Amino acid sequence: MKSLVIDDSMTMRRILRSYIEANDIEVVEAKDGCDALEKLEEGNDFTFALIDWDMPRMNGFEFVKAVRAKPEYNDLTLMMVTSHNSMDDIAAAIEEGSNDFLMKPFTEEMVTDKLRMLGFVN
Repeated sequence: MKSLVIDDSMTMRRILRSYIEANDIEVVEAKDGCDALEKLEEGNDFTFALIDWDMPRMNGFEFVKAVRAKPEYNDLTLMMVTSHNSMDDIAAAIEEGSNDFLMKPFTEEMVTDKLRMLGFVN
């Protein structure tokens, strides 16, 4: 199984990478939505993506919209990882095709619980 971690913060990408790899899941990192789209278009077979909302060039919300506009990515599970916690933001992201949310700050246990809930870990 392969995942995509999208965040402009190298530190946040490394934290999420360590949490996900602890569950024996391969991780590819992207620094923003544009970088992530390039990685998707390279033919990488990702199962899910964890996406920061606030990034330069293409933010997480724009990334979700772009991915959901392409039928070939319908099976890709998208989870926003963000400090945006208003009901309007959550509703907008879900409407555009995000499958779930993880609020910052988070713990390793919270990440693993979300992955378990989505069926990616036992």
